[in-house]
Amino acid sequence: MRYIKIAILLCAIVCLGQRELHAQDTAGNDMDVQVAFRKVDEKELPGGVSAVNVAELMKENYITNSLDGMEALAPGYNGNSLWGMGGYLLLVDGVPREIGNVMPTEIAQISFLKGVGAVALYGSRAAKGVIYVTTKRGRAGNTRMNVRVNTGVNVPKRFPEYLGSAEYMTLYNEARLNDGLTALYSDETIYNHASGENPYRYPNVDYYSREYLRKMYNRYDATAEISGGNEKARYYTNIGYWTAGSLLNFGEAKRNDRSGRFNIRGNIDINLNDYITCNVDATAIFYTGRGVNTDYWGSAATLRPNRFSPLIPLGMIEGDDEASQLLVKNSNHIIDGKYLLGGSQLDQTNPFAAIYAGGYNRYTSRQFQFNTGVGADLRNVLKGLTFRSSLAVDYSTSYNLSYNNTYAVYEPAWNSDPGADIISSLTKYGQDAASGVQNVSNSWYRQTIAASGQFNYVNTIGSLHRISAMLIVNGFQQSESALYHKTSNANLGLQLGYNFRNKYYVDFSGAIIHSARLPEGNRQAFSPTLSLAWRLSEEPFLSNVAAVDELKLTASAGILHTDLDITDYYLYQGFYTGQGSWYGWKDGSGIQSTESRRGDNPNMTFPKRKEVNVGVEGAFFNKLLKVNATAFVNEVSGNIIQAAVLFPSYFTTGWPVSSFIPYVNYNNDRRAGFDLGITMNSHIGKVGWTLGITGTYYKTKASKRAEIYEDSYQRRQGKPLDAIWGLQSQGFFRDQADVEGSPLQSFGQVKPGDIKYKDQNGDGVIDNRDEIYLGRGGWSGAPLTLGVHLSAKWKDLSFFALGTGRFGAYAMKNNAYFWVDGEDKYSVVVRDRWTAATKNTAKYPRLTTFNSDNNFRSSDFWLYSTNRFDLAKVQLSYDLGRFVKRSAFVRELGIYVSGANLLTMSAEREIMELNIGSAPQTRFYNLGVRALF
Repeated sequence: MRYIKIAILLCAIVCLGQRELHAQDTAGNDMDVQVAFRKVDEKELPGGVSAVNVAELMKENYITNSLDGMEALAPGYNGNSLWGMGGYLLLVDGVPREIGNVMPTEIAQISFLKGVGAVALYGSRAAKGVIYVTTKRGRAGNTRMNVRVNTGVNVPKRFPEYLGSAEYMTLYNEARLNDGLTALYSDETIYNHASGENPYRYPNVDYYSREYLRKMYNRYDATAEISGGNEKARYYTNIGYWTAGSLLNFGEAKRNDRSGRFNIRGNIDINLNDYITCNVDATAIFYTGRGVNTDYWGSAATLRPNRFSPLIPLGMIEGDDEASQLLVKNSNHIIDGKYLLGGSQLDQTNPFAAIYAGGYNRYTSRQFQFNTGVGADLRNVLKGLTFRSSLAVDYSTSYNLSYNNTYAVYEPAWNSDPGADIISSLTKYGQDAASGVQNVSNSWYRQTIAASGQFNYVNTIGSLHRISAMLIVNGFQQSESALYHKTSNANLGLQLGYNFRNKYYVDFSGAIIHSARLPEGNRQAFSPTLSLAWRLSEEPFLSNVAAVDELKLTASAGILHTDLDITDYYLYQGFYTGQGSWYGWKDGSGIQSTESRRGDNPNMTFPKRKEVNVGVEGAFFNKLLKVNATAFVNEVSGNIIQAAVLFPSYFTTGWPVSSFIPYVNYNNDRRAGFDLGITMNSHIGKVGWTLGITGTYYKTKASKRAEIYEDSYQRRQGKPLDAIWGLQSQGFFRDQADVEGSPLQSFGQVKPGDIKYKDQNGDGVIDNRDEIYLGRGGWSGAPLTLGVHLSAKWKDLSFFALGTGRFGAYAMKNNAYFWVDGEDKYSVVVRDRWTAATKNTAKYPRLTTFNSDNNFRSSDFWLYSTNRFDLAKVQLSYDLGRFVKRSAFVRELGIYVSGANLLTMSAEREIMELNIGSAPQTRFYNLGVRALF
């Protein structure tokens, strides 16, 4: 630890900055790929690394989110994680940031660092992989100004489907009869709701109708990039703005439900002299979103259609009802000059009234990011020796400002004169009041300080031996509001590399890490890795094979120590409390007890990621075909748990609640899989095309668990880490005799039409001990992820398409759209319910107004496959350059149209495209223009 502190102090004294570019490479070389603390030629990439040139990609595939579609371009990334490991470390120009901090137009390249050798130098927080985003830099030359303008619309793909009032009331009556209760709604009432003759008296509210929602909402954005400079100084500036609306189309939401983001970035590189370079980068991001003081989409998934009418027509109020007319006169909210806000005693606050009269809120986020760096060429000290260092300070804040108005709603009492319905009286709930007070809430901040310093040595001896080395000190610290402890990462790294004739490669990378989450004496650990590579294409037996352009084998192995999965600080310490303790010992003293909640473990150590991976990279047939693939096996050992089964029973008591069981290193998790990338480039006539295919497959296993299960089929050890557990269904109970002749189901009352489960252990009782493994949940990404992208160019016309596939995972239909009981809103799935007449064809259990604990629990009855293939993007671009080539002002001009999230192909497409309780998924259609001045 002393050496780490010395190195950090040295870094601070030198006052240095954050950029991780070679001094000689500030202009940026498309063939160079960012890896840990350095850039390397694409041909020299170590194993376990994928990279995407975003600047080139944006010429044919305009994206609005920086990681959109990357699983189809970067093998090993599945959209959620790298190699299924979970939370990766995301770096923007070497600083821990969020992907939303940078827009795609600002990005030059994204590197995906997967293998142990690729991430070791970043220390503990990088043990699950690193995604490194490199922003654009200026290049020497004339000033260049790139401008891009887009306009697009988002069109909903699918809305949830709920029953109308009449059908809901009919089936609710059926549910009551199933429960032995009388019907609640009369046939006349149901008929009146179905007729639609007076929707104010007999409401049938469809939250997804055109009455409340737009067909689509728009999005606009504009970006200007200015870059240039000379050999002494280069600059890059990005100024961007986007704004988007929403689907809501009434009240406050119709006028002001909109969000926007403005950003400005400046990256400057300076050569102070032949030996010293520096950079200064700064970014400011301002995000605002104005919305309503209610969760409309959450209400849409819960409020039944017959509850109340959102609006009460003034024209239907009896003219002689002076009390009601006085209420109208005194109301602050007459909607469109002819409606009062509707409600009831149970719906005094509701989303419609809140959107019309409840005020609004404005979300504000501000982010400021500053990087500075210095590099020095020390060739006068030692040939090939350089020094780089970095310092970055980020500050983010966000808060809500809102006007929270109160409002009155009105419940009408109806009478029927011959041929007409009239409102004979109104009952008022609540008061109209606008305080004018602006409320501040959800205030939040985060500060990040990151620093690094490194000596680099690169030298070639006799044109045969190339030696490289890096000595690195690296660290960052993040402080966040409402969190006492800061998130820290500090490590001292060493890299040693050697290659002979650019044919045989050896690389050692390791880091000494530190973590305050572990007990003193165990807070440091060394993480070593070793990587080998062999360029077979340089061997005599392949060098003359015309079909082989490049062929390289790679292999890496290592042990990474990490505290990523240590959930809290001080877990190694015992914990005592008097809170919740009981009084009155047997001696009658009445002294409050002190209870132990856990024991001490001064021997707690880091969990370790142990891995071996091998890879192959090749180019064939004059680069017509490029292939790269990596296979890996890793195990995270010593995960920290507090498990009662590892200790005698007297270590814990039930009353009073007390435990002396410590947290210990015990659980092991195993992952194995491979990734694959294939790219083909060719011409067919005058059409040049590129076809790329990616694939990532992994499987997981809980290789060691502390558990005691009476039945072997329930053991978690040996099962996937994302295992879904539940009961095995055997259809519905057909009749009462079937219920009485089956094993006792212990999850509440059971009747004909309820789900029947298999008695796995034969004890005659259905309970949690009958749960079995049902499938993989794919919580860190689908087990198999596939991607395909196609580019084609004919003259000035270009075509791009991208698709992604996810296979091998399952999910449970367990939200309120499917699990309907009690007073829940009924979705269309209940139409297939069990009844005595449909017992042979039913697909849904019987309806009930009670809690259906037996039916609505994890089981294969509700399980569905999440296999899908998505046509994620199609873009058609046309280069208008030949029309402006004589212009001294406009050097390039292009136009493009695109569609995103266009099509989902899946056996469960309706579920895949459905959002419950949130805004719907949308297709995005865009028209854009780009120009270079």
